[in-house]
Amino acid sequence: MIFTSDNAAPAPPEVMEALLRANAGYARSYGADDLTAEVQDRIRRIFAAPEAIVHLVPTGTAANALALASFCAPWSAVFCHTHAHIAEDECGAPEFFSHGAKLVLVPGAHGKMQPDALAQALARTGTGGVHGVQRGMLSLTNVTEAGTVYTATETAALTALARAQGLPCHLDGARFANALIATGAAPADLTWRAGIDVLSFGGTKNGLLGVEAVVFFHPEKAWEFELRRKRAGHLVSKSRYLAAQMAAMLTDERWLHWASQANAMAARLAQGLQAAGVTMAHPVQGNILFPQWHLGTSTRLRAAGAMFYDMPAPEGQEGARLVTSWCTSPAEVDAFLSLFTG
Repeated sequence: MIFTSDNAAPAPPEVMEALLRANAGYARSYGADDLTAEVQDRIRRIFAAPEAIVHLVPTGTAANALALASFCAPWSAVFCHTHAHIAEDECGAPEFFSHGAKLVLVPGAHGKMQPDALAQALARTGTGGVHGVQRGMLSLTNVTEAGTVYTATETAALTALARAQGLPCHLDGARFANALIATGAAPADLTWRAGIDVLSFGGTKNGLLGVEAVVFFHPEKAWEFELRRKRAGHLVSKSRYLAAQMAAMLTDERWLHWASQANAMAARLAQGLQAAGVTMAHPVQGNILFPQWHLGTSTRLRAAGAMFYDMPAPEGQEGARLVTSWCTSPAEVDAFLSLFTG
């Protein structure tokens, strides 16, 4: 009953088999191998974006921070949700790699930025002339840190506000596959057709050992990204091993099947917990749940072998975060739920 994170899950056997195949013989280095080119072409087809430039990096933090830095001057502002991953979980990497860009935090219920709040943030930023930071970029997260999702329409409403100010738009898609499953949207509809310029396309949280793709839908900044990636130490010499993981995930739509399994198990968990009287701090739309239960419940669950993270909760309750993965099974979910009904 491991619900700490989808990062904690093992890699699917297809990924390990792909790595073994990629290990046969020699291949060109630093992204010049045939497998990397194949993955780049496949991602372009998936997103219906033949002109897109695709680069691989080993971590989500590198994907986000270097993508943002490629668009942002040191004196610019990145508008993101108050609880965005780039704001709370990347140790200042976006500010570091951009050499000082300021994160301007925009509130919104359940992890989702609201258009009115973004409009207000845009209006009060960049008005002080040389004395203040200038408007720089919008960054959204889908699935959000609260486990909710933006629809294509919601994404487009936010990017339209940014574009009206001439700002590019980034999407942190560490759990992008889960967002697709939740919304039923096409990859293009949830990204470039909704106004996204650059995407951090997640693999690690969807079962891979460690690889993300940065997708530039408008290639003007792609060369700068390459230089920043090298300078930051994130250009992997044996890049075929990154590509092999991504290729395995994208073959036969496995990435969607794996995300669908994670979402389905989260829904099963939520339904069972709510039937047992447990409340949810946020709507369950992806593969993350935030239950709130009676005091003492967390200790009892951990004593029975369950693993999860604690979260803040109202007085008199305990909060938790549960995350399902590609390999979470109905039996595992039901065993956890039995602890509430037994």
